[in-house]
Amino acid sequence: MNEPPTFRTPRLILRPRTLADIEACLAMDDDAEVMRFLGVRWTDAESHRIFVEARTRHSYPPGMGYWSAFLEQTFIGWILLTPLDLLGPEIEIGWRFVRRAWRRGYATEAARPILAHALQTLGLSEVVADIMPANAASVGVARKLGMRLAGPAVHAGYDVSRFIAGRFDAPAGG
Repeated sequence: MNEPPTFRTPRLILRPRTLADIEACLAMDDDAEVMRFLGVRWTDAESHRIFVEARTRHSYPPGMGYWSAFLEQTFIGWILLTPLDLLGPEIEIGWRFVRRAWRRGYATEAARPILAHALQTLGLSEVVADIMPANAASVGVARKLGMRLAGPAVHAGYDVSRFIAGRFDAPAGG
């Protein structure tokens, strides 16, 4: 299982991200509100493109990577399951969605099967999500996924709240 599987939820299709998704990813990241709690704002379009393409081409551990989320045929965001900062040892789950998809439950709906895949199919003992404390929407997604607050952490130089889901926590699929 090198390539991550495709998932279908009641409203969404989640498939491994490809280079065909790059333009939609770049357009999403160009929205300052989408990037508000990420501590990064791309000012050089070419560097941003190179970064996103490198992340898309990266060789992740089997069953991991990025999934593009689609509502019908429309790209609305992505979910990742990767070694933290591509180094690990922690495995992180993360999500980013276009603004028009906010407050509709899509992030939780999309992240749920990815988290279940991590804990059940891949057999990971735990998965982390580092979230800026002021990002109430992402904190809400982590809580809805059954992730528990483990405490403060520092990620990429920013103070974050670390959430953890483990195999023995509440089921991610429910």
